[in-house]
Amino acid sequence: MNLDDLNPEQKDAVLTTEGRVLILAGAGSGKTKVLTYRMAHLIQGLNTPPQAILGLTFTNKAAAEMRKRLGALVGTKQAAKTTLSTFHSFCLRVLREEIHHLGFTKNFSLYDEGDVVRMAKVIARDLLEREGDLPSLAPTLSLISKARSKGLDSSLITDNNEWHQNFTRTLFDRLQEGFRAYNALDFDSLLTETVRLFEKHPEVLQRYQQRFQYVMIDEYQDTNPIQYRLAELLTDRSRNLCVVGDDDQSIYGWRGAEVKNILNFDQAKVIKLEQNYRSTNTILEAANHVIKLNTTRHSKRLWSKKGLGAKIEVFHAPTDLEEAQSIAFRIAKLKEEFNVPWSHFAVLYRSNRLSRQMELALIKQPWKRGDSWVNGIPYQIYGGEEFFERKEVKDLLAYMRVALNPLDEAALLRIINYPRRGIGEGTLDKLTQYNRVQKLPLIHVLKNLPESIEITPKTKQSIHDFIDLIDSFERHLKTSAVDALKTLVDRISLKKAIEEEVKSDKMRLFKWENVEELMNAVANAPGDLTNFIAETLLENQNNFRNDDMKDAVNLMTFHSAKGLEFPHCYLIGLEDHIIPHERSLKEGSIDEERRLMYVALTRAQEKLTLSMARQRPQMGQTINSQPSRFLLDIPKELLNVIKWDSL
Repeated sequence: MNLDDLNPEQKDAVLTTEGRVLILAGAGSGKTKVLTYRMAHLIQGLNTPPQAILGLTFTNKAAAEMRKRLGALVGTKQAAKTTLSTFHSFCLRVLREEIHHLGFTKNFSLYDEGDVVRMAKVIARDLLEREGDLPSLAPTLSLISKARSKGLDSSLITDNNEWHQNFTRTLFDRLQEGFRAYNALDFDSLLTETVRLFEKHPEVLQRYQQRFQYVMIDEYQDTNPIQYRLAELLTDRSRNLCVVGDDDQSIYGWRGAEVKNILNFDQAKVIKLEQNYRSTNTILEAANHVIKLNTTRHSKRLWSKKGLGAKIEVFHAPTDLEEAQSIAFRIAKLKEEFNVPWSHFAVLYRSNRLSRQMELALIKQPWKRGDSWVNGIPYQIYGGEEFFERKEVKDLLAYMRVALNPLDEAALLRIINYPRRGIGEGTLDKLTQYNRVQKLPLIHVLKNLPESIEITPKTKQSIHDFIDLIDSFERHLKTSAVDALKTLVDRISLKKAIEEEVKSDKMRLFKWENVEELMNAVANAPGDLTNFIAETLLENQNNFRNDDMKDAVNLMTFHSAKGLEFPHCYLIGLEDHIIPHERSLKEGSIDEERRLMYVALTRAQEKLTLSMARQRPQMGQTINSQPSRFLLDIPKELLNVIKWDSL
């Protein structure tokens, strides 16, 4: 490891190992390099045992990149001994070992968002006189999630509507009861239960404090109050907490992140990383001028050794369609002139709804390939369905969840009639009403069908066959997980079920290949199967989408673009009420929207184009639009205003 590879500020951050350290890392300033060099210095320079280092981040991709870079510095064996993971994965590992202190068993299931929504709907039916009294549970569950991210109990949930406040408080408490009854946790409660464990059982906390002498947190501006509390508890003895982040890139307030965690990080040495290794100074100056108007921030100014670079192009198209067509045309021309890969181009937008016209324009745009012309620029939307989100995969995972934890009611309800076995909605309604009234696990009711429930003999037989299937699967799992899964797939005739569900041969093949790929994943799963299932859900929650980028133009939201960089960036739809978003204007706070604009601007490496439309459809009507107020913050000498229909 050569510290001469670092600039003076980076080197200071690496060598400052003791106490509380705040590293303010501007966009493109090499924060991952600093974190990994800092860990390597602890291991090689100060002889710190690698297992005494804990690095926490927000995505599996970031954790894997950190481990890879650390391995290159200290060797893969030493790097493997450090704990580098997401907050959720770390808490999952702690709870697998310690959750018995809280009254759960270690084979608890992990519920995803869909499981929680289904459980909430069942509880809501009990609470409401009429099922239609609450059109959507989304606002209620959002309130609950925010309360949990702050570590609040139900009594502290507030809402302007008193009825909804009381309903939300009751639903909150009933959900907590449900998690305990089903021996399950969701993503939020992985964090809250770990904090509760550490606060209620200081002897457990002490073991983890002694183990992890140095704690480092990446993207600290994205932490919520529970994550803040977790970090403070873990480092209360050693006081060795190093946090890296950028308050100017705090864009996740809507999901509970609190920028004040990084603004008010006290008793710390502050080191600013302001040298940018990504963009030209023209792009950085534009971003600096936009963000400096936020008054509550750490003062910093990005700069680069890459030179001034080209001016930022700006154009104002008559309509959103013509705006998109102009972007597509410019991309095709640059491709023809410089033969750069399509993947070097990115089109960024504030809202997903802005992608439709852009897609149509790219599909229709002609471009020159060799000596011939073809229609359609290849593109990909940064998003799409992850492997473990696909229905056939989730169905088989649900079978495994029930076999491993029979109390997992969400998984049980998912598979009890899939593939169809004659246990219809009417029967399920009777069974679930009975188990709720009697406060019995649903699996217990299925195994001991009460005479008071009117069910046809044929349906009774179907339930008995289902229980026999699950019992057999559970026994088989203990000897060979992959063989058990293969036997299950044959026994439930899954291939036939897929063929009956899907008409397209191509889609049938795709779904069956997913089943085979899951078998491969199970065959290669390290260790405990319960952990494997939970980790797959965590990977799906924390990973960026589409990691294996094709050679195609990238379409993505400003939020999705965070952490990425592209030589050529096009920011479209830069209009008031889009950016800043209409909601932020109504609420009277646009600081986070300004930070979002800053993030979008700093994705560009070489060439940046900003565009907007004079007219845009909204709610079935065409409205006149105004350029985003953020554009007025950029000095005119940095801009090259061009016509929308010319190069």
